[in-house]
Amino acid sequence: MKPRVYFAACCVTLVLGTVAPCRAAPPVEGTTRLLEGQILRGRFEQERHLEGFQTPLKSSGTFLLVPGRGLVWRTEQPFAVTTVISPAGLMQEVHGRETMRMPTAKLPFMSKLYAMLSGTMTGDWSALASAFNVVRTPESNGWSLQLTPLNPDDPNLPIQSIRARGGKLLDQIELVKPHGDRDRLIFLNQKIETARPAAHEAALLEAANQR
Repeated sequence: MKPRVYFAACCVTLVLGTVAPCRAAPPVEGTTRLLEGQILRGRFEQERHLEGFQTPLKSSGTFLLVPGRGLVWRTEQPFAVTTVISPAGLMQEVHGRETMRMPTAKLPFMSKLYAMLSGTMTGDWSALASAFNVVRTPESNGWSLQLTPLNPDDPNLPIQSIRARGGKLLDQIELVKPHGDRDRLIFLNQKIETARPAAHEAALLEAANQR
């Protein structure tokens, strides 16, 4: 899976753990719900385990989730790159210069994933259930989710499984791909704010939402 496509998958999984449905229950009792006017900030640590490599590729940075507008993903290490996913698609910037733009209409995989993302934001979990078998398990210190594709041969959804763990918010996810590669994300220092994005963040979201 290409890095930008993998990022889209992670965005969806992040939203599943943090954005509350308006008309349906969260994955398990106790999950914190994002309300209208709230945003979510935090840090992430990522490990990419690739076939043929003995040690994982590591990266870290910050994220901002703004329901209805998009998610700003800033990688700081090992190099700086900003990725934004929005209803219009995916955009990347390096040192303030746009380096890639991918409309959802031109990538069926991203389009499907964004449909799931936007559905969970509006309280409609049917898009998720239409693509994945979801097993939710309460645990002593939180909850876990196991997602497996209903159609494992779908070329537009190249994922073998997604495993997620959390408490009030999503703490960790692992995405396993068909050929054994896997990615692990840990979310740290998360906080929900009743605030607007900063000016530079709003500019990124506005640029990413241009069609």
